[in-house]
Order: sequence, then structure tokens, then C-alpha cells
Amino acid sequence: MDKANVVVSKAQTFIPQKKGFMYYLKRDKYLYLLLIFPVAYFVIFKYLPMYGVVIAFKEYNIFLPVWESPWIGFDAFKEVFRTNDFWRALRNTFMLNGLDLLLGFPAPIILAIIINELRSKWFKRVSQTMLYLPHFLSWVIIGGMVLQIFAPNFGLIDNIVKSLGFESIPFLTEKWPWVATYTAVGIWQNAGWGMIIYLAAIAGINSELYEAAEVDGAGRLRRIWNITLPCIRGTIIILFILNIGRISMIGFDRPFILGNASVKDFSDVISTYVYRVGLQSSRYNIATAVGLFQSLVGLVFLTVSNYITNKSGEEGIW
Repeated sequence: MDKANVVVSKAQTFIPQKKGFMYYLKRDKYLYLLLIFPVAYFVIFKYLPMYGVVIAFKEYNIFLPVWESPWIGFDAFKEVFRTNDFWRALRNTFMLNGLDLLLGFPAPIILAIIINELRSKWFKRVSQTMLYLPHFLSWVIIGGMVLQIFAPNFGLIDNIVKSLGFESIPFLTEKWPWVATYTAVGIWQNAGWGMIIYLAAIAGINSELYEAAEVDGAGRLRRIWNITLPCIRGTIIILFILNIGRISMIGFDRPFILGNASVKDFSDVISTYVYRVGLQSSRYNIATAVGLFQSLVGLVFLTVSNYITNKSGEEGIW
């Protein structure tokens, strides 16, 4: 029995003791220090401003503190939902974001696969740089480029088309051609940046899989279909869910700069509506109500898409 107790006591000494938070804080103090600035950014610029949501339920007066402004309940939401301009802006937002999702989401995947299949390293580097460079251009610059290329009467493409004896194409002055131009320019601006994410995912694929497939006689397309796409499927699903969650959100600069009075029925989106009705008219409660509505719609889409993904057997965000 004494020997048995000795063996048990020795075995217990090898059981790892549970360490407290202070132990890990002291051990990884420099890593925690690196978290200070990102956490401070999100707290200051993302979480603290959330108290301003109450403006949507008040008759906000800029000369009074938020909490002293009179409470109006859901009157701002009722006013928004009664206006035809809001529903037109909401329709255009879903239409333009839907086209970006339908046509723009596969673009970086295709580009990443093409770049990954290139054999020349220097050409691959040059191509990557040229493809993601537009992401760093301001929409003001892109808008000027679009005007010089697609504008009627003096645009580059218009002059080429006329010189060939064809009629001018109203890229920027008629609704559906404008939608096509808007979508194409957006894909050109964003596809290269999204390509980098998929290239990083492809770089993590075990090269032995490709070697084994090549030995078995699989061609390039077969290797892409059976190895590359299945291995990056998790990344594709997560990014797709995030894009679904942003389908009700749209930036201000792109539709505002590319839009004009001729295509207002299609170019007026939620962000321009908020700018025009909420900010230019100093109706801050209206602007906040529309923003809160956008966030709630985006949350619903994100939750539903993640739920469907999990039910289908794939791994969602949570």
C-alpha cells in the first residue's frame, strides 16, 4: 500500500496545475500590449457612439444634449416608411448590392485561381500589383476616369464607337447602361483586393495534393475543381456570409460620384438618401432611424445566411 501511495503521489505531481489569468498576463504581457490600440479603436469609434442610436427616437436638437431632446418614439420611423423616396432608395440599394454580389463575388476567386496557375513568377507579381492597385484609388479619381472614358460626346469609348460608324452608347445617361457601368467599375475596383485573400488561402493548400493528382493524370482544370476549390471552400463561405450581411449597406461615394440627375431613379440609394434628407435638411433623427433600420436588416440577413450554412453541413461564422 505504501508503494501504491508513492506511485499515486508521484503521478499527481505530473498533473498540470491550472494557471490563473495573471500568470498568462505576465507571461504574454507584450502581446496584450499590442491589443491596446485595436481595442481602443473599436471602443472609441464603434461602441461608444452607439449611445447616439437614441436620436432615432427623439426630436433631436443640436443645441441640446441628446438626453434632453424630446422623446417621439417611433415617429421618425413612421415618417421614413411613408415616403416613396425611401422605398426607391431601399430598392436601388438591394439591386446594386445584389448585382455586386452576383457578379462581383466570383470575380476575385477566378482571378486568384488564374494568378495561382501562372508559371512566371515575375509576371505573377506584376499582375497582382496591377490588379489590386485600383483598390487604393479614391472614388473621386475613379469617377474622373469613368467620365473621361464613358461620357457621351467626348468620352474615349464614345469617340471610338462613333469612328466605327455606330451609334453612341449612353453608359452614364440611361438607367440600365448606367447600372452595367456601375457594376463593372465596382468589380474592377474591388476584385483585385479580394483576390489577395483567396491567394492566401490557396497558398495554405498542401502541394503534395497537386503532385499526387498530377501523377494520377489529372489535368489543370481537374486539379482546380477537385483540389483548389474544395480547399478554399471555407474561406468562400465565410466571405459570402459577410457579403450577405452587408447587402443592405452601401457606401456613399460610389453611387454619389457615378450617379447623376438622368439616372436618379437608379442611383439614389440609402446612403445618398440619408445625406439628402437627413443631413442636408438637418433631420438627424431621420438619418439615425434609417441607419438603425439598415443595421437591423443586415443583422437579419447575416443571421439567416449563417443559420442556413450551418444547417447545410458547412461551418459558418458561429
